[in-house]
Amino acid sequence: MFIVDGHLDLAYDALVNGRNHHQPLSQLREQEKGRHPAGVATLTLPALKEAGVGLIFGTLFPPPAARRTAETGYQTPAQAARMATAQLDYYHRLADKDETIRLVRSRTELAEVVDSFAEGERPFLGILPLLKGADPILEPEELERWVERGLRIVGLAWDDTVYASGFRRGSRFGLTKASHQLLEIMADFGLIADLSHLSEKASLELLDSYPGTLIASHSNARALVPDSERHLSDTQIQLIGERGGVIGISPYNPLLLRGHRHGAPKHSVTMNHIVAHIDHVCQVLGDAAHVGLGSGLGGSFGAADLPTGLDAVMDLGGIGVGLRERGYGDEDVTAVMGQNWLHLLQHALPQ
Repeated sequence: MFIVDGHLDLAYDALVNGRNHHQPLSQLREQEKGRHPAGVATLTLPALKEAGVGLIFGTLFPPPAARRTAETGYQTPAQAARMATAQLDYYHRLADKDETIRLVRSRTELAEVVDSFAEGERPFLGILPLLKGADPILEPEELERWVERGLRIVGLAWDDTVYASGFRRGSRFGLTKASHQLLEIMADFGLIADLSHLSEKASLELLDSYPGTLIASHSNARALVPDSERHLSDTQIQLIGERGGVIGISPYNPLLLRGHRHGAPKHSVTMNHIVAHIDHVCQVLGDAAHVGLGSGLGGSFGAADLPTGLDAVMDLGGIGVGLRERGYGDEDVTAVMGQNWLHLLQHALPQ
């Protein structure tokens, strides 16, 4: 099965968390011995390939200093730009040095990755760059430079940015004047807009105004976890589906179970909670064509904050098992595990 992860903080894990991804996961864990501040590691490049992951949306994630230490977070957009550039450089280096890793910027490059899985001998790992928080784009006119280097998906906010209000602070300013200029240029380049982390006001304004492809790379169902705008309302789910978008479900425990906190014992959260969020999106939309995976692995949480039964990226296939147990057929399971993302990209990416 070809698995697509619609949100993976791979470069962040390497450059901010300081991890070497070129080794087996067991070896990395042995080196860290459970003492890493980001938690027990959940991925490496060999682990991704072992899991059957063929494509990731590799994030460019510079966190604001207000949410991190001054050493790892940005205080100005210029600092954010340097951090995001370093992460994009990391993806380029991976592709330059490993012939089985490919940057995916076009339908042609996507097809090469997919075809490599069909051939089976040395399947590629595709990396499609996604910017999480648009502060690194110092002026809307600078977007062209990012596109030339491979950026294909833009999330306007992680926290509040110069372009949009995020969900974290309860801000209600929505999309800014600068965002409308940026969105116009994004549409000209055919870029995909990511709604995850936006405030509800900003996300609804984006759904109403952006003519291009829209996704939520890693967002769960608010009907099941109703305490935050981090999650999507049924109205937002319906609108994304009507626009042909895809919603990536995150397996991070606090996003799966109401009241569950980061670091709390994981035994109360299971793979069934992931399946429940996927199923909710399917029930709202009437089919399984607009939901996928968006793990968020590699960021600020580790194995202890994943459900029982999901210890690392190699266990993502268990979500498909859970869907079958819920009554989903092979075609729907294949769609959720990767084909929905592929279908969207086959229409959204340039030739």
